[in-house]
Amino acid sequence: MILVKVDQLFLSNMGFVVILKGSEDARAVPIFIGAAEAQAIAIQLQGVKVPRPLTHDLLKNVLDYIECRLKRIEVCDIRDGTYYGKLVLELDKHDMEIDCRPSDAIALALRAACPIYVHEKVMEEAGRVLEKLQPEQDAEKAEAAAPDAPEKQKPKTPVEILNAKLEKAVAEERYEDAARFRDEINRLKKHADN
Repeated sequence: MILVKVDQLFLSNMGFVVILKGSEDARAVPIFIGAAEAQAIAIQLQGVKVPRPLTHDLLKNVLDYIECRLKRIEVCDIRDGTYYGKLVLELDKHDMEIDCRPSDAIALALRAACPIYVHEKVMEEAGRVLEKLQPEQDAEKAEAAAPDAPEKQKPKTPVEILNAKLEKAVAEERYEDAARFRDEINRLKKHADN
């Protein structure tokens, strides 16, 4: 496993991207994430204090209350352009692993100040050597490096991009993601009408 940190988080024209990079490895793993998870990661990275606990804060508080320690998180697999993660927890001197989305795991790991690891298999398949990206100027480079970015025909507008993601989410029965994409499409359309 390769120890990494959150190197960058930015909005590209295809969505939010978090870049995981190790200090000993030139490769980085770009992962497209949802807006809510991007917000949770950004809030923690920027040290923003929120008046009430957000979902990831709540989960950390629950873990603390039951004296369960988050030992590490792992980005452990990639299949068909989808990343898989897990939480490695310790409770009463017993380790347990819980399946999760890497974006949620990263948001929680930042709050618990625990290490983030990427399995070598994932780094070999999805890792890219990226120059330091500027959020607006070089977002296309991260998209091209991402394994789930379409090779040839990228949709031109954000609404087309979101429609493609919505169709895929519905086909894969990921209804929470589909609802999020639908809401974002409606927001963009409403904004365009004004």
